[in-house]
Amino acid sequence: MARATERRRVVRLRGEERSARPDSLAAEEPLEIRIGGEPLTVTMRTPGHDFDLVAGFLVGEGLVGATEELAALRYCAGTDADGANTYNVVDATVRGARPALSAHRNLLTTSACGLCGRDTVDAVRTRSRWDVAPDPLRVPAAVLYELPDRLRAAQRAFDTTGGLHAAGLFAADGTPLCVREDVGRHNAVDKVVGWALREGRLPLTGHLLAVSGRASFELTQKAALAGLPLLAAVSAPSSLAVDLAEELGLTLVGFLRDRTANVYTRPDRIG
Repeated sequence: MARATERRRVVRLRGEERSARPDSLAAEEPLEIRIGGEPLTVTMRTPGHDFDLVAGFLVGEGLVGATEELAALRYCAGTDADGANTYNVVDATVRGARPALSAHRNLLTTSACGLCGRDTVDAVRTRSRWDVAPDPLRVPAAVLYELPDRLRAAQRAFDTTGGLHAAGLFAADGTPLCVREDVGRHNAVDKVVGWALREGRLPLTGHLLAVSGRASFELTQKAALAGLPLLAAVSAPSSLAVDLAEELGLTLVGFLRDRTANVYTRPDRIG
């Protein structure tokens, strides 16, 4: 199977000096997602935890919402020039009525964009199975301040590449439950949500999601569709992310660093 990192030779410049040395890069490869053999989409991702990624993607698309609805996941025979399996095609078997794939995107999703402008606030509200607004979660500010360090401590591949986003699922007391890395911030979140689905944990009532980058509309959407009442980001949120969080009653935190934070919506959950 493909590795999450690759080694390449580079020329290192330091002032007037130059030297050749190996460097570690975050791997990026396409993953084709199918349902019942029918192509759904292709996403660019860092190999690893692919079944979690597919499961989380299906949750984010509103195609599954419970563990029993995802009957099976398997690698298909995508092959390279030598005939070896590339492990870049995953087929999902969904129980119950076959999803109407024509109503969902069937296109290339880059590692930078998991949405491409198709969804709206109203669409997310309609598709979500869980209402996060009444979630009674309360989080001490001291716990919130610890999340970036706990997330960073679990970023093993970032230590060698410096080129991966991270997403982490935490209990209300700050205990890390699942941390995933990927070149795409939306993929990292999908891997966390997919892990939770496969573990039978949805909806994620009373839990927190922390991300290493900014809080975009798509990440806020994915948090809501997983039943998460709080999303915390070390960088800035977008205006549409704040709009969506406010509409859904989700607590959105940005600029979480150095024991400071901006709470944009539902500050009553932060003690």
